[in-house]
Amino acid sequence: MPSVLMICTANQFRSPLAAACLLEAIRAAQPAGRWVVESAGTWARAGLPAPGLARQIASRIGLPGLESHRTRQVDSELLSRYDLSIVMEAGHKEALRSEFPALKERVYLLSEIVDGFPYDIPDPAAPGVDPDEVADELKRLIDKGLNQILRLAESLSADARSL
Repeated sequence: MPSVLMICTANQFRSPLAAACLLEAIRAAQPAGRWVVESAGTWARAGLPAPGLARQIASRIGLPGLESHRTRQVDSELLSRYDLSIVMEAGHKEALRSEFPALKERVYLLSEIVDGFPYDIPDPAAPGVDPDEVADELKRLIDKGLNQILRLAESLSADARSL
């Protein structure tokens, strides 16, 4: 069963929204889905719920599931359970590949998978960043890149099984 872990910094906005977007896109494309999609953060405090703003925006764009979301921290055990880890920022990718070199071939930026070149999805906690625009960009990228994401995860899953 292919699996994807969405990763941001605090696991409170971008990664849970991205995971919810991906799950909804998979459900629409493959109703009998056989995918595991979850989220985590590079600097997350474990057990926090998604903030009200994230839940409100998720509702606006038709995404269920953030009500039960709880933050969690990325570690080697968690990363090793997923075929593909998708990050929001180049700094996330660099940090994870450096800290977990055995898993580095499974870590990709969302933008590089979908648009073919790396760029960051900004943190809505940063000054001047509009959370609605971030959510809309996440949804756009995942809708546009669904097939690329699924192919990459399936390929990495097949590679792991052949070892």
